[in-house]
Amino acid sequence: MTSSYPSKPRPGDRVAVLSPSSGLPGLLPLPYELGLRRLREDFGLEPVEYPATRKMGSTPQQRAADLHAAFADPEIKAVIASIGGDDQITLLPHLDRELLRANPKPFFGYSDNTNLLVLLDNLGIVGYHGGSLMVEFGRPGALHPQTAESLRAALFTHGEYELAPAKESGSVDRDWKDPHTFEQEPDLLPADGWTWHNPHRVVEGASWGGNLEILAWMLMADREILPPEAYDGRVLFLETSEELPSADEVYRILRNMGERGLLRRFPALLMARAKNWSFDKPLDAEAGALYRRQQREAVLRALAEYAPGTMAVFDVDCGHTDPQAIIPFGGRVRVDGTARRITVTY
Repeated sequence: MTSSYPSKPRPGDRVAVLSPSSGLPGLLPLPYELGLRRLREDFGLEPVEYPATRKMGSTPQQRAADLHAAFADPEIKAVIASIGGDDQITLLPHLDRELLRANPKPFFGYSDNTNLLVLLDNLGIVGYHGGSLMVEFGRPGALHPQTAESLRAALFTHGEYELAPAKESGSVDRDWKDPHTFEQEPDLLPADGWTWHNPHRVVEGASWGGNLEILAWMLMADREILPPEAYDGRVLFLETSEELPSADEVYRILRNMGERGLLRRFPALLMARAKNWSFDKPLDAEAGALYRRQQREAVLRALAEYAPGTMAVFDVDCGHTDPQAIIPFGGRVRVDGTARRITVTY
């Protein structure tokens, strides 16, 4: 099935701000309010909140009602997730698929929002992996210019957009409860460019993927995962979260995708630059570099065993990365190994 691109908002339009996963805006208002302000002042869009947007502990039914209201309202031109979480999979059974299919809109989110992106893709609607309100729009100090450019292109345009490797990148977060956090931009370090594996070819196809841990949960629950042949020729993109899954866990998830017959269906893989710091695992620079290297080796091991012909690009700046490139979920992605270029269609 080929997904289609929904109509895009224009400056002055109303956009929904929802919490389909965690209601963290209610606990951490500083990045949320900053994100709302930037949405208005920098992007010219009018955010509209819903009953569960700031409600921590809302039920799946309440969050589903917000999604239905936002998609059904003809004045709402896009839907933006406030942040991720860990239980969006419980929302899926409560969603009215025909309502969503009949009212396609651009949806922006990542991490736990992989659930919704996969569902929308199955309904034939291109979504947008990235651009959460609290993290990207609410970034301390300022939006990263590279993130802002990708966000603006994804929100307002329908054309091709060439990704570029970040020259600097960061993973270290500061306390969102502390107002001083928002007085300066996060610290960034020089970033290595992309690393290519099996690059001597060109692959173009519709993208599929998202957060690796969430996809593993969806596979375990058998939610929204199609038969393996449905993914033939698609471009797989994967990222890992701030929970910093071990290299062994990453390998095992990919191994199990291989055993299911999924991994070999994708002729190309975009593997995100792994987040390598969290409050629970505050790795220093050396340990963080080792973590990324071990994760890359785990991915290569799984590919060697289950998809030896797949082309892969490592350290793409998508997902839990700063800066962040928006990936159109179900949209066209061209991976040109010969020229070492990646082009997405927004």
